[in-house]
Amino acid sequence: MEIVTKIAPIALALIMLGLGLGLTTQDFARVLKTPKDFLTGFISQLIILPIVAFVLLKTLGMFLEISPEIALGVMIIAAAPGGITSNVLTKFANGDVALSVSLTAVISIISIITVPLIVFTSADLMGVSFANENINITGTALKMAMVVAVPVILGMIIRKFADNFIGSKTSIIDKITGILFLIVFIAIWVEEKDNIFDYLAQAGLVVLILNITMMILAYYLAKTFASGIDQIKCISLECGLQNGTLAVFVATEISNEIVYMIPTAAYALIMYFTGFIFIYFLRNKV
Repeated sequence: MEIVTKIAPIALALIMLGLGLGLTTQDFARVLKTPKDFLTGFISQLIILPIVAFVLLKTLGMFLEISPEIALGVMIIAAAPGGITSNVLTKFANGDVALSVSLTAVISIISIITVPLIVFTSADLMGVSFANENINITGTALKMAMVVAVPVILGMIIRKFADNFIGSKTSIIDKITGILFLIVFIAIWVEEKDNIFDYLAQAGLVVLILNITMMILAYYLAKTFASGIDQIKCISLECGLQNGTLAVFVATEISNEIVYMIPTAAYALIMYFTGFIFIYFLRNKV
């Protein structure tokens, strides 16, 4: 796992820098202009998603053998907010891209607090103890701030002083961040090629059910509370497309065991298949 441990923080920081380069202060101000839509997406992704994941793990745990490490890995990916991928696929689905960007921007910043809180609370409830006693909520939050919040803010500052140049390079930035995301997950597969399928057998069904359940649930929540079709598409996809690179970074921070990353690797594969199927439904049926 040495390669993953080294490249995950760098890849995440560069991805978050790319996110910051695509943001302006209007993306944050928009939250106040359309509070109902934003709050629907915010609550669905930040509160309901982790709760659904935890309940699902407890329910499936009565029928399947799910190790505490795999279960905590599921909670890590459930806690990670949507990244740039959700913005791209929302655009592809003809959804509200502006809302998607605002949700990604705000929740990514808040994640430096919410992710450690959800992960460490889940670990306590699941009876998972970490070998390194120096691992704690505060330390993890500070490290996340350095690779999440700081690059986003730096990206926004660069955008402010080079708006025209950065604006013309958006597609290139999106491609670079996509490649970085891919490199991290290829590294996981290469380093653990002997064990990966055993882990996926444990995690695959859980994350598949979680992914589908949450997109459907978010769809009906948005249909009830959001203002229109474009917003329904956005919120549904935001709740199905998680920031896998962030989840990998958190997993490497709490343990050197690859098992914590496996649900993220499985989810990253699954979410693209289910995401495009869901987009087909959204574009043709809604």
